[in-house]
Amino acid sequence: MRKSKLEPCQIIIFGGTGDLTHRKLIPAFYNLLEEDLLPKEFTIVATGRCIDNREEYLKSLYNSLQKFVSREIKEEVWNSLKGRIYYKCFDILEENGCKGLKELLDSLDNKYNIPNRRIFYLAVPPRFFGTIVTNLDRYKLLDFSGDSWSRVVIEKPFGYDLESACDLNKQITKVFPEENIYRIDHYLGKEMLQSMMVIRFANLLFEPLWNNKYIDNIQIISNEKVGVGDRGAYYEKSGALRDMVQNHMLQILSLTAMEPPADMTTESIRDEKIKVLKSLSKFDNVDEYVVRGQYEAGKVDKEEVIAYHDEKNVSSDSKTETYVALKTFVNNLRWSGVPFYIKTGKRLSTKLTEVIVEFKSDFHPAYQNNSTNLSPNLLVIKIQPEEGVYFQFNAKEPGSKEKIVPVKMDFCQNCQVGFNSPEAYERLMHSVIIGDQTLFTRWDEVEYSWDFVDQIADFWSENQKNLPKYPAGSNGPKEADDLLIEDGRKWWDV
Repeated sequence: MRKSKLEPCQIIIFGGTGDLTHRKLIPAFYNLLEEDLLPKEFTIVATGRCIDNREEYLKSLYNSLQKFVSREIKEEVWNSLKGRIYYKCFDILEENGCKGLKELLDSLDNKYNIPNRRIFYLAVPPRFFGTIVTNLDRYKLLDFSGDSWSRVVIEKPFGYDLESACDLNKQITKVFPEENIYRIDHYLGKEMLQSMMVIRFANLLFEPLWNNKYIDNIQIISNEKVGVGDRGAYYEKSGALRDMVQNHMLQILSLTAMEPPADMTTESIRDEKIKVLKSLSKFDNVDEYVVRGQYEAGKVDKEEVIAYHDEKNVSSDSKTETYVALKTFVNNLRWSGVPFYIKTGKRLSTKLTEVIVEFKSDFHPAYQNNSTNLSPNLLVIKIQPEEGVYFQFNAKEPGSKEKIVPVKMDFCQNCQVGFNSPEAYERLMHSVIIGDQTLFTRWDEVEYSWDFVDQIADFWSENQKNLPKYPAGSNGPKEADDLLIEDGRKWWDV
């Protein structure tokens, strides 16, 4: 991460007492300060309704840092950070709240000589997005003139479907220009997704092979061991399709399949990503291409866990999917005929996110005819929890005359002792501060993602019967395996 354009600024967090702020945002700011990647002059103003005073709030933040920062807390760093954190008891819907917030921000502008440069982070439920943005404008908390700027950071979900996303976007763009809107997808801040373009475009070994002539299929997998926990009310409205596929999984797909950009500027990269999303195939029969599932009771890491329909704030007869697997195609010259398989789910046997590129098995005839069980070449981009690259190729087994076995080259970046990759939110917040939108989704990316997902959601809303169940701690429903078996393929377990 670079230090350029670290202009003095204020960061205002709506939802400052919430889980996201405690688990991700404040630890990110702590790490950035320790690495000298925050401006010399900055303030963090957190708003909320749950705590009455600043000292109590700072104490709660310190407790969170001890839980969620992976290394020992340095008191001098924390003392420096807490001196710049302010707390405002605030009700989004009250007029006096906005007036009081403006008075505080203006006073801090003067105290720290910050010329009205403000980042507004909406760490609140989506139903408040429009109201907050409208009130920021109404009560004159924004300034886009001269050296001043105002930016807004919006958490997912950005809408519930295409129609609601369009309505929300209209509300926000009435106040903020597109270049000042940062729609966050924390997957884009992960280290190995940042490395994906380097792997492709900085290595002659891969880019010439990155097409339908040499690649058989691509699998994009994101498995979670955890269930919905306390997010039952939210998850009942979203499900795995809206919670994971619409944003994270389609973003990974677009980065994997994009054409080489003209340069590495923000807009060039986004332009190529949107071409992929626009080229995704439409389904003539959703059931032939998409599988859903819902977890039942079972064991995860030898611990008994309950079924989804028994989770807190979940309907006992819920039809919400906790698992999605699908097959799609990118209809362009590079990828014609290559299936892209996506699967994601909760309460599975392992936690991992990875991209698996399976190359075609067009071996030399001498080996094709005389050897059995030759394994295809695999390139695996490991995104989490391990970060790295795995490459599988064939070699002669040592000591044998002819036996060929698959061997691997495995680079694990975060396995190195003492190495800490920047957390996703750390990288993302630094990008907002320096005004770099590369890691954030442009409106048309959101629009085409919803267009793709809506066709599936609309079909499911009219066809509620087929919802396979899978035991917690398993690899998902059998129907997901059948999706690939029918094509003569299998999910890779690397």
